[in-house]
Amino acid sequence: MLNQYKLLIFLMLNIICLIFIFFGCSNKKKINSEIEKIPLKIKFDRFDLKFADVNKREFQNFKKKYNFLFPIQFPDSLWIKRKGDSIQIMLQNEVNKVFPSLNKLEKESENIYKHLIYNFPSTKVPKFLTLINNVDYQSKIIFTDTIILISLDTFLGSTNKIYNGIPNYIKSDMDKSRFGSILVDKIASSIIDAPTNRFFLDRIIYKGKILLLKDFIIPLSSDEIKIGYSKEQINWAVQNEEYIWKYFIGNELLFKTDDDLIDRFIIPAPFSKFYLEIDNESPGKIGQWIGWQILRSFRKKNPSFKISDILNLSSEELFKKANYKP
Repeated sequence: MLNQYKLLIFLMLNIICLIFIFFGCSNKKKINSEIEKIPLKIKFDRFDLKFADVNKREFQNFKKKYNFLFPIQFPDSLWIKRKGDSIQIMLQNEVNKVFPSLNKLEKESENIYKHLIYNFPSTKVPKFLTLINNVDYQSKIIFTDTIILISLDTFLGSTNKIYNGIPNYIKSDMDKSRFGSILVDKIASSIIDAPTNRFFLDRIIYKGKILLLKDFIIPLSSDEIKIGYSKEQINWAVQNEEYIWKYFIGNELLFKTDDDLIDRFIIPAPFSKFYLEIDNESPGKIGQWIGWQILRSFRKKNPSFKISDILNLSSEELFKKANYKP
């Protein structure tokens, strides 16, 4: 009799789980359908190609049209000379080879902005413009409310010979597979308020908010793409998550304001700096990873919260309600 009762309970629990899964999947399909129906078409303005093709006679009119890209302190002769520069030509040729079409990037941008509009209805869609920018990898994408500038020469692929001499941890971001994730990084600055406190906890939760935003805006992208890790680095972070957290707690780092913690655990780097033997095995910016897991813990425990509501919560409230225990 007892065994029959246990079996009945087991079957009921399974049925309840299946019901939750069914309604969860149905809700996701409904949301995806609503997002897909949002009317939006994004077309990149190929300034890079137009600049390469414009002749001296037409240059003044061209310059007027794109005056925001031509600082007044530089004479026309400098821009004309740059058009014929061997490095400029080589970069443009390489861009043309890697990007025979920008349809995929345009479609990716459309999907990102459809998700943004769904989650943040007041979102305004800026213009998109592509250029060549001397492989300035610190300015791959420049975001403003009205225009997004994309340096195509910084997305040619991490193994491209043009990037020889650039550190590997930087080159790993210089691939078109990372375009959407980096675009969301830039857009996030207009959605998420930067931390006002200098506590280490505030800083990693701020980065965690950006990564959680990616869970909503580029949901089909892998964790590797979202944070810019390799599969091996993701595996290391997952396997050592508990150890990392114990290190942060044991060394009382959460409420410290030392700026060196940014260099050690938050900004991109070859590895994170625990000052232990494991350093060389670790990926850089591991503090971002931990901040992400704190936010994911909060979301799991508070599934009714919209992403817009989560991003408005203070670090202190998020941390308390996440009850993060790796």
